[in-house]
Amino acid sequence: MKAIVLAGGSGSRLYPLTKISSKQLQAVFDKPMIYYPITVLIASGIRDLCIISTPQDLPRYQSLLGDGTKWGINIEYREQARPEGIAQAFLIADDFVGSDSVVLMLGDNIFSGGDDFPRAMHAFAGGATIFAYHVKDPTRYGVVEFDRNGKALSIEEKPVHPKSGYAVPGIYIYDNQILDIARSIKPSPRGELEITDVNLEYLRRGQLQVRRLSRGFAWLDAGTSTALQEASAYIEAIERRQGIKIGCPEEAALVRGFLKLDQFEALLDEMPKCEYRDYLAGVAAEIRRLDGLP
Repeated sequence: MKAIVLAGGSGSRLYPLTKISSKQLQAVFDKPMIYYPITVLIASGIRDLCIISTPQDLPRYQSLLGDGTKWGINIEYREQARPEGIAQAFLIADDFVGSDSVVLMLGDNIFSGGDDFPRAMHAFAGGATIFAYHVKDPTRYGVVEFDRNGKALSIEEKPVHPKSGYAVPGIYIYDNQILDIARSIKPSPRGELEITDVNLEYLRRGQLQVRRLSRGFAWLDAGTSTALQEASAYIEAIERRQGIKIGCPEEAALVRGFLKLDQFEALLDEMPKCEYRDYLAGVAAEIRRLDGLP
């Protein structure tokens, strides 16, 4: 399985911050926003990633992330000249996806808590899997209705009268049918290839599965200035109380076995003295203690 992180768009809702930096490069507390989706994917066991962004922002992502070798993964890059819908990602990265299944994750969605995604990706056997997150005001979101077995019954975009209280967050798992489906859908009235139309096609085929995210799981969309501040405050509160970091790809790569301890520690030598480095050094020291290493 491969993964696409969509980090394009104009970021107009974050203006004027996005005059100088892409939305997904903005800080969410102590890390760039893009670190959070990448960490989720690494923790789920995915090693092949494709970052999609604008021509002007792509070099910044390449400078920050490189080819992924430092984290034991492979990162490729594709340009999105114009934002024409989430489903456009599959047309842009079709050669990257090849004959594999693929996860699509929006770069401004932040998740925290539980192992829902690793379990879903491990169990994925075909068709499409979307996730359901209970929200207070479902009229603001894409809403999914499903039965007790997780079979999708309907999907509506910002419905006036929602059929459920569950929103669809920005992470989707598809089998290789996605490439043909993305090529076949037509632009919506606003001129975009809608991800909802993709999901409706899988629903029509009877191949759309829904997994409810567990209680205590947090989904944060950092697409506006207010949401960005709220996400930073949430991450800071959790990290300070628990003493562990959220959205740390180096740690996720170590835990997943993508990096050996000596490779992990070599990364520390490349970092300046800072709180982030101190945290990673503490992670390495704890592993050495648990394993009885000097």
